[in-house]
Amino acid sequence: MNSLVFLAAFSVYILFLIWLGWFVSRKQESGEDFLLAGRGLPIFLILGTTVATMVGTGSSIGAVGFGYDTGWGGALYGIGGAIGILLAGWWFAPIRKLRFMTMSEELSYYVGANRLVKNVVGFLIFLACIGWLGAHILGGGMYLAWVVDIDLDLAKVIVALGFSIYIVIGGYRAVVWTDTIQVIILFFGFILMAWLAVQQAGGWESLLSLQSDGSTSFLGIQQVGGIHALSLVVVIAVGVLATPSFRQRIYSSESVSAARKSFAWSGGIYLLFSFIPALIGMAAFALNPELDNRNFAFPFLAIEVLPLYVGVIVLIAGLSATMSSASSDAIAGVTILIRDLYVMFKGEMPAREKVVFYSRISIVAVVGLALLMALTSDDIITYITNMIATIMSGMFTCGVLGRFWPRFNWQGAIASLIGGSVASAAVLLTEGGTEYWGNPILPALALAMITGIVTTLVTPKSSITPDQAREILDKEREQMEGVAEVIDPIL
Repeated sequence: MNSLVFLAAFSVYILFLIWLGWFVSRKQESGEDFLLAGRGLPIFLILGTTVATMVGTGSSIGAVGFGYDTGWGGALYGIGGAIGILLAGWWFAPIRKLRFMTMSEELSYYVGANRLVKNVVGFLIFLACIGWLGAHILGGGMYLAWVVDIDLDLAKVIVALGFSIYIVIGGYRAVVWTDTIQVIILFFGFILMAWLAVQQAGGWESLLSLQSDGSTSFLGIQQVGGIHALSLVVVIAVGVLATPSFRQRIYSSESVSAARKSFAWSGGIYLLFSFIPALIGMAAFALNPELDNRNFAFPFLAIEVLPLYVGVIVLIAGLSATMSSASSDAIAGVTILIRDLYVMFKGEMPAREKVVFYSRISIVAVVGLALLMALTSDDIITYITNMIATIMSGMFTCGVLGRFWPRFNWQGAIASLIGGSVASAAVLLTEGGTEYWGNPILPALALAMITGIVTTLVTPKSSITPDQAREILDKEREQMEGVAEVIDPIL
């Protein structure tokens, strides 16, 4: 492929996204507008941005690469994501009524608005956002480095600059609109690529005949292994349920119904989509079973196999997947930095008139930190799964126990957070641990649940009611929003 053709098309595409981000957000005034789009997003925008975020780096590079190695096992990533988003809509859409801004607010609410829990969770969620964002920068950098034959680290820097510009200009409203446009492009590109790749491999029967042993078994389980397959599905589902960018879709939707319906549609669409990356990976294996790095399976097809015009569309679709997810995690990280970490260190919320300025400065800082993390890794699936198990298993446990068990308290929350991280670290540091488990999520969830439940039962019940906890959080937030809020009925 002529790299100049791609660079020209990609530059025009980025300029369009920057213009769109400016256009849709030119009338915003407050911090709530910049960080949550005024809490009035309709179903079609929630649906578009949710699907775009799900079909991100993991689905494009990670799942395609996994499909290259394991055949239908490449669908496991998407199946886990679909389960996660369906459960998120079912379990957590009702929290829209509570007007939270961040997941740390939500988790602290479950345990009496405890400040320690809010601070610890805020810090962990910020790390999670940086981790996810780093994965997207890593994935996008791999695309760009392969396409234009430049140094991988330089490509990561270019990708980070590309999506950060329109976020700085337009905030969350720019994110959801650009996501919605990008999801149309990426779906068209992925489906077109899958169809043409199968044709290039000689058709359906030829494609299957060229796969390695076990790759064509049900979900590639013979190739992946039963425990490894279960671990991958669970870790991706937990990642969705504990990732703040997905919660932010709920907080910013116009109603509980809009959040729940959009998540239901998103889960169904993503479940159907989950087999496309696997198919693309299998086609890449059939055409070239000797790639040095499985993560290059997607760009290999786009550059070496497909016609020029199709390759350009497909590569832009792949980068759209990366940038849409990256922009969502970036704005979620900034919201946490402004709403939670600022209060942790300053003891008060930022003034209303300074929130937008602080947010723009924070975007630069968040993207910069994620870029530093991305410069240290070159494998998407390993990066994502280990990060989720270590940072998010405890937060997932806190969300589920807090949502459905009124007895849950702050001591149990801290125990869950510690237990999940300790179990994950133990698996990662034990010789043969990841070889047996695939990733640490199952032991991490088990220990997080056990320690959280046991600690809650042996410590005093919280003396703060849900109404009081919400009042504490609402008063803290009013300083930034500048207005008193109407208190909705407690769940």
